[in-house]
Parts: sequence; C-alpha cells; structure tokens
Amino acid sequence: METGNMRSPALADYGLLGDTRTAALVSADGGIDWLCAPTFDGDPVFGALLGGPEAGTFRACPALPAERLVRRYRPHTATLETVWATDGGTLTLTEAMVAEVSGRLLPTTLLIRRLAADGAPVQAAVDFDPRLGERRLRPRVRRGQHLVCEWGALAMSLGCSGGLRVEPGTTTAVTVVPGRPVVMVLALAYTEPLVWVDPDTAWDLVEADESRWRDWASGISQDVPFREAVLRSLLTLKLLTYSPSGAPVAAPTTSLPEDPGGVRNWDYRYAWPRDASIGIAAFLGLGKDGEALNFLNWLLHASRLQRPRLPALLTLTGRHVPRERTLADWPGYAGSAPVRTGNGAAHQHQLDGYGWVLDAAWNLVRQGHRLNSETWRAMRGFTDLVARRWREPDAGIWEIRGDPAHHVHSKIMGWLALDRALRIAESHRLSAGRRRRWEAARSAISADIRTKGFDPDRNTYIRSYGSADLDSALLILPVTGFEEPGSSRLQGTVDAVRTELSAGYPFLYRYPPGKDGLPGDEGAFLPCSFWLAQALALTGRAAEAAEMFEALLGFAGPLGLFSEEIDPATGALLGNYPQALTHAALVQAALALRDAACEQPLAEPVETKPAETKPAG
Repeated sequence: METGNMRSPALADYGLLGDTRTAALVSADGGIDWLCAPTFDGDPVFGALLGGPEAGTFRACPALPAERLVRRYRPHTATLETVWATDGGTLTLTEAMVAEVSGRLLPTTLLIRRLAADGAPVQAAVDFDPRLGERRLRPRVRRGQHLVCEWGALAMSLGCSGGLRVEPGTTTAVTVVPGRPVVMVLALAYTEPLVWVDPDTAWDLVEADESRWRDWASGISQDVPFREAVLRSLLTLKLLTYSPSGAPVAAPTTSLPEDPGGVRNWDYRYAWPRDASIGIAAFLGLGKDGEALNFLNWLLHASRLQRPRLPALLTLTGRHVPRERTLADWPGYAGSAPVRTGNGAAHQHQLDGYGWVLDAAWNLVRQGHRLNSETWRAMRGFTDLVARRWREPDAGIWEIRGDPAHHVHSKIMGWLALDRALRIAESHRLSAGRRRRWEAARSAISADIRTKGFDPDRNTYIRSYGSADLDSALLILPVTGFEEPGSSRLQGTVDAVRTELSAGYPFLYRYPPGKDGLPGDEGAFLPCSFWLAQALALTGRAAEAAEMFEALLGFAGPLGLFSEEIDPATGALLGNYPQALTHAALVQAALALRDAACEQPLAEPVETKPAETKPAG
C-alpha cells in the first residue's frame, strides 16, 4: 500500500506470531514490524508498522533480492515458514513464539527465528533495531554472554548461534551454510529476571510447542466444512487470547486504518465482552469448552467493580481502558495518521453486550455445565439491568460516536439476554418475583421491537426506531430465536440487508456508508459477510451459504488471516489485523453449514488452503 511518499507492505502480507501473551506481525520480507511488551496492550518495542523505520524492526532475510517461493504456517501450528530461492539453493526462515512456558525456567516471552540454507551457502542479513514506545527510545545496551537491551524495568536479550554477533541499529551480514542453521533467540522480561536460553537447543522448544498445537487441533471434528480455514481461525483466536487471565483481545494492533488517510484509526488491543462471547460460541461449537470457561472466569473478575454494569471493553486484566489519545509524530500505517492508544468507546452504554454474554453462558449450560453461584449471581445482575434499562437509547454494536439511538439490534440482544437468563433459570435457582419481572420485560421489549423496529412496507427490521436505514448486525436474527425459522420477517430482513447493504458480492457494509457522523468512508465489514453466510445456512439456503463462504475465503490473506474490513474494489484488507471477530464469525458460519448439511446434505465444499503461496511478480 502507498500513501503520499510512504510505502508499506500490504496488511495481508503480514503473518502473526504469538504466545498468548503478546504477538508479533512479521512482513513477507522477514521484518518483525510490530511487537508490544510485555503484553498485547503494552508499548511497542518494534513499531515500524505505525511509527516508521525509527520505531524499530527485527528483520532476517536474504542479503540480495531473492524470489520468495513459499510462505506458510506449518500445518496446524503457529510456526511460520518463509522460503526464498537464491543462487544455487534456498534460504528458509522459520519462526515462532513459545506459548507454553509454565513449569520451566523460561522467559515469559520467547521468540525464536532460524535461518537455514539448502543446496549452497547463502548470504543473509539481520537488522535488529529495538525502540521503545511513543518516544521510540533506544535501549541501554550491554553485552556479556549475549546481547542485552534495557529500558528500566523492561529488558530484552538476543542470543545467536554460531558466534553471530548482532549490533542494535546496524545491518549484520551472515553466511548461512547448509547443515548449520543460524538460530536467534529473543527473550523479554518485565520486572523479573531475564532468563537466557541456549540458541543451540532453543529449537526443541518450538518443536514441543508445535506438538501441543497439533494435538489441540486434532480434537476438531473432521466433519466441519472448510476445516483448514476453520482450524487456522481457531488457532488465531487462541493466539489472541491472553492466557494469564483468559481475556480475548480484539486484535493485536492499534490504528490500522479502516479508511486510509482518514480518521478511522482505533486501538483494538483490549477485550470486548461482546466479541469475546462470539468467539466463545465458536469454541463451544467445536467442543473447546475450556476456552469458554476461562472467558467467564475472566469476565467475573473483570466486571466485579462495575457490576451490574457490563463495560463495553476492558483491559486484559480487567481494568479501565486508558483514555483515548494520539501519539505525536507517528506517521501511521502507510502514512495514515492518527495513531491512537486507548479507546473512547469504553464509557459507552451498549445494550447488546449483555445479550451476547448471557447467550455464551446459556450455551455453556446447554452443553452440560452448571454455573457456579458467583457466575449465576453476576448473570442475574446483568439481566436485572437489562430489564431496567432496555427502554434507553444506546451507542449500539458499531459504537457510533454521536447521540445514542434506539438501535433495533441492541433491543433484540436485550431480549436475548432476558430469554437466555430465563432458560438458564430452568436449571438454576431463581425467585418467582424475579422470574415474573424478566418475563414481563421480555414480552414488553418484544412488542416494542415488532411495533417500532419493523418496516412492513419492505418486510424488514430496521437499524433504529424512526429510521429507514438497515443494519447488517440484524443478520444474527436467525441464531437468537426472536423469530421462528420460517418467519417471513426473518427471511425479509436477510434479503433486504443482503440487497440494500451490498458492497458487491460477497461483501456488505455495516450500515449505509456515511451514516455514522465521521468524515470519510470505510470498507466492507467482513464479519457481516460471514454472518450473512450463517443466516443463509440457517434459513434453508445452505447451497447459497456455502458458495458465499467459499467466495469469502478467497479474500483471506495468503496465510489465511483476515482483518476487520476490506476494500470491496481492490480486495485490500483494512483495519486492525488479524481481527478476532472476523475469525469467530467465520467459524460460526462454518458450524451453520455443518448443521445445515446434517439436515440436507450439500455437495462437498472445496477446501481452501492458505498455505504455500507464491507472490505475484
């Protein structure tokens, strides 16, 4: 992508490395251009993605221009492999972060990169230039057995095999000889001892981690349509879950533009209970109950000081999200400023979040789990709040930065919260008076929606009371049970949204472009397209759903990763990347296809394999 005088790799060319505590984005030319420490929402130590070259990078690649032959994840793992053709041979960069460090004397964050030559020696280059935070601070450097970079409480070490000596801020030449790989081990420590890992044995840690990832993936049923794409999405969701607390992060990045050159740049390195609940439904649908239980445990901890209010978003440890501010002198991705940290949506009232959370709890109960007393107490509190406040306007799922409105999707999700709480109460204790209040509120909100939120002339639910606009979030109607499966209103809403919010097949806008009070445009919203595929599958149009799902997979990045939005004209990915909500919606659409196939067999879908791609040109 090019904006002004700046050139940046396309977002789709970045791969994700992660350890379930933080994550790195690595470009197709071997540059780690984004890595925050010590956690997803910490300060970047490599920030070239947004801050330009002086914000730091860690590059390992051929010294001379070379053709890239293969770039892929090793099957069913989080290990990334890039192969270049060189004179007389190939150079392979294999890299991963170690997710499982408990029970061993290992750094909390451990990134391992290995360069290996085949056929003939290869000249490679290593650029190691860490900088910290908004001021892009150079580290204090000391060298002993290995290189150590320090910024107060944060320390980073780099150890290299074969006597390779790397100096920060310079390019180091290295000859990679067949049979003698060069291994680089980067470790991070924050307010704790910096543990050194021998580069000659570090690769064993990656292989052990790969084995754990493959074992985890093997538990996914073989009957899931488009299984490889589903597995990559689930692995991505796992990598975006902060394992110390169980909080799913919306994305590992901030300020990647939804409108290049515009103002729609937001910080997504936090946990949205709504988005997390959608991801939990994806895990539950594939038998991964542990992830759902961890999320509910985090939610109980994170919301305890504000209950019964459910914050729209929280930090990974359950604290208030920092105030939104702009970083000075950061040019942004492809010159697209501003670069922001914090998120102003944290203080919004968003009614729909309660419905998603209660639905996640109900799905756990439906699968045989009983909520403990504290969890059920929290869910009752959330439901009581919905019963009291559903008549109020809210900011809605799309977090419009303007006056609140009576969003129909929010009202439906308020109805869902009440409905799911009443279902849970069938097997959990509830007073008769509370049950009557919830039932009365559920009936009242249903009548209100059907009266004020429906356009009978077009046979569709609308975006908000008094508006003629539509909202792609209404595509979740089929999973709520608010309408019967064969309902004319349900079918009419799906058809109307598909037609009126089309951004060109297979894409949808969230709502009519330009109707959110912000300047500029935005791309098509990818989760909505997967919600449409899901809705089609659930309303008896499974063949259309499968066709659409397969078309959408064709717009994934070469590594099978999706961002939040896409430019419908060019296919360029837009917004924060990779985006958990998109990958969760992908999995849920695949599950709807599976369920539809059980009722009416489909032609076997063609597997889309995002691995082993060769770049154009």
